[in-house]
Amino acid sequence: MNTLKFMIVGLIFSSAVSADGHGWHHGHHHHGHGPIIRERIIYMPPRVVEYVPVPRYYAPPPPPVYYRYEQRSPTGLLGGVVGGAMGYQFGGGDPLAAGVGAAAGAWLGNGRY
Repeated sequence: MNTLKFMIVGLIFSSAVSADGHGWHHGHHHHGHGPIIRERIIYMPPRVVEYVPVPRYYAPPPPPVYYRYEQRSPTGLLGGVVGGAMGYQFGGGDPLAAGVGAAAGAWLGNGRY
């Protein structure tokens, strides 16, 4: 019966000893040795972060395209009209023939022969 009491008391105090975080040396406290150092806590307002919009990148305009000559000409326009009319007549009113005739007339009218 005595051993049972010792075991119960031992279990109670062993959990208290291990729970205080100091282990076996829980009775050795050092009070009054050395100066007491206190931290000075200075409260400062939080910094204000100001977000500046990122500048947008604009691509430069494409370089101008220079031609040796103007590709359109009044003679090409006249050739397209005449060629379209001739293609319409020879094709018997077929729109495909009129389109081919207009393209051929414009090509010949612009001097591509």
